[in-house]
Amino acid sequence: MLQPSVPDSKRGTFAGFAHSSVINYIKWLGVTAVEFLPIHAFFGNRHKKGYITDNYWGYESFSFFAPEQSYLSGNDIAEIKNMVKTMHVHGLEVILDVVYNHTGEGNQLGPTLCYRGIDNISYYILNPENKRYYQDTTGCGASFNLQNPQVLRLVMDSLRYWVTEMHVDGFRFDLATTLARQNMLFSQQSGFLYAVGQDPILRNIKLIAEPWDVGYGGYQVGAFLPGWAEWNDKYRDNIRRFWKGDTYQTAEMASRLTGSSDIFNYNNRDIWASVNFITAHDGFNLNDLVSYNHKHNLSNGEQNKDGTDSNWSWNSGLEGDTDNSIVLENRYQRARAMLTTLLLSFGTPMIVAGDEFMRTQLGNNNPYCQDNALTWIAWEGITDTNKQFASFVRKVVRLRKKLKIFERRKFFTGRSIDKSGYKDIAWYTEKGKEFEAGDWHDGNRRCLSYCVYNGNRFVMVIFNANFNDVDWKLPSLPEDMSWNLILDSSLKMQDAEAFSGKVIKVPGWSVLVYDTKK
Repeated sequence: MLQPSVPDSKRGTFAGFAHSSVINYIKWLGVTAVEFLPIHAFFGNRHKKGYITDNYWGYESFSFFAPEQSYLSGNDIAEIKNMVKTMHVHGLEVILDVVYNHTGEGNQLGPTLCYRGIDNISYYILNPENKRYYQDTTGCGASFNLQNPQVLRLVMDSLRYWVTEMHVDGFRFDLATTLARQNMLFSQQSGFLYAVGQDPILRNIKLIAEPWDVGYGGYQVGAFLPGWAEWNDKYRDNIRRFWKGDTYQTAEMASRLTGSSDIFNYNNRDIWASVNFITAHDGFNLNDLVSYNHKHNLSNGEQNKDGTDSNWSWNSGLEGDTDNSIVLENRYQRARAMLTTLLLSFGTPMIVAGDEFMRTQLGNNNPYCQDNALTWIAWEGITDTNKQFASFVRKVVRLRKKLKIFERRKFFTGRSIDKSGYKDIAWYTEKGKEFEAGDWHDGNRRCLSYCVYNGNRFVMVIFNANFNDVDWKLPSLPEDMSWNLILDSSLKMQDAEAFSGKVIKVPGWSVLVYDTKK
């Protein structure tokens, strides 16, 4: 909307997103896929509690085949196809966030736009005790009834349409647990999961579940089938708490860094099944995660009652905007450390647009109704400091690709992989020794490192969430190898070699990356 190179007539549209300035920036950053919030035609303004709010995010779909008209610069649907084609030409994938769990008609107090007026009892799950009301596992009024074969067919036809006609590469399913309910309970044998799994078109695209809803048994992280990826909120919360400095986070972090095998390593699932993220469209963005202790949602008009209170954030000493250099330095250090952690974790990393240069929403953690400068990216307001932050993120993205170790599909075993006796992954303390049981159970521990061996090189990543520097002894290596520093998120250390057994100082709130060379 505010990208200065995009013509005014195309701002905020598919054509605007396909503009060379936008595409070139995404490629410069190193992103390989873009996920759009819902673009199905949705119900716009809603009357709620006596005032009008904007449905900015678009989670009130009512037409699963038509695009949202306001996202078109004209009246030609080919605009979407051209955007997708342009992105494909530049090696970028397109993933759509789709909302099939409820519609913009809401509950019995909502408008009658289509489904309710056509066949209410078929399209929605009704309350068996009083069919004037609805069963709702979404928190949005009424659950769409995918247990009805014709409703399921509608959804399947919609998915195939966007793949075959618009050529998108995958979908993220909002509140996917609701879609997979049978007799009100989540089931891996549900009609929806079975239909998608056997469909010759859909089984070959990217499928991402938001694996929860608000109904009974709704939290189903790790329960979806092979071939599915899932948003991993356990990753989000643990990484936030580790870099906030909370106790008893280090042991869990080892699993989160390596694809959350405790959640996803079953039924021959792959390590990419965990969609790792620290921030999403809802909740604090990265800047606000290190700048606010509390949500500031008064502008939403709900007396600051909306939005989660479980943010696991720390403002670094002062709430909100400040020119205090010490506080700002801490914020940027922890933000770099968190994004470095995300990009050097095994699984599929997801970044919210604007986090790469520390965009702020002024502490609003639920800006669903803010179709204005609060949520638009202010490109011309990006400072030199934030441009440097974006350049650092780009560097880490490139490093992730260069290291090659993140291309693996299967989970680690912790066992030796060849005659050398070296393990595929090992965990080291600051003493240069592998973790023992007591180290894992030390609730005050705020640092750890992993060392990955792939048969010809070692890669070690050190995470230090302590306020102070930590003396760190590097593990021993074969005689013909030495440690080589290739990344320091604190920006305080110079690139240098470090021989095995040498003690280095790991800066507080930092991530260091070493590899080996002969």
